[in-house]
Amino acid sequence: MTNEPIRDEPSLFDALYEDDDAVVRALRAGAQAESSDEEGTTALYLAAVHDRPGAVRLLLAAGADPDRASGPGAGDLPLCGAACGGHTEVVEALLAAGARPDLREEFGFTALRWAVGLGHAATVKALLARGADPLLPGPQGEPMLVLAARRGSPRTVRALLEHGAGAAGQEAVVGAALGEARRLAGADLERELLRQLEETYGPGLDAMVRRELVDGEETVAVELLRDGVPAAGVDRHTGHGEIAALLQEAMCGAPATPPG
Repeated sequence: MTNEPIRDEPSLFDALYEDDDAVVRALRAGAQAESSDEEGTTALYLAAVHDRPGAVRLLLAAGADPDRASGPGAGDLPLCGAACGGHTEVVEALLAAGARPDLREEFGFTALRWAVGLGHAATVKALLARGADPLLPGPQGEPMLVLAARRGSPRTVRALLEHGAGAAGQEAVVGAALGEARRLAGADLERELLRQLEETYGPGLDAMVRRELVDGEETVAVELLRDGVPAAGVDRHTGHGEIAALLQEAMCGAPATPPG
């Protein structure tokens, strides 16, 4: 089977917007699992980013390559697309089919880099359990533990520590992560996030703040409004105090009290 895009099976892409039974019918009718659309997007990538674990398994069983890159520049990976969305069941299906957890996309992102940076703790755990390297830095050299501390998800930090991110020889990384956690534990997160938006869009923004629980962890989001409708936003978890305690324990081997 060739990895060249196959552009003559649009019924498979139609089926992906329906249900798994439609995918089965398309495959039985001759649609190829390695099909791609006119922009080079593969059927597997589309199913992965839309959180369709059943369709992902069907395509993999029919021969789709879990590591085949997608998109106009062939720079997007199904595993990274699923990790970015926090689609843990899809991530697990791709890994079970042989997707390489540390494979980098066009701009150097790995699936773990996406999941850690967005605080998708369950996805982080799934990737680490399947061999993702917690010591592999991001595309700008950023350590995963520092990134996780900045993001503010205690479950993500705990998972990284359990898989060796705070092992011997990583003292400088743990110290840097602890510094980030302490800084943000004492910061006004709403103001910090608004500042990030202002750096991109300019001062005097019409913005709203939203707080919610995501998988048992609080997040705070600041959203830019245009005509009363959210047009852009940034968010962060709020567990920096708990993370500081975890990292202090990792450094000293004794429990610490979360700051402030």
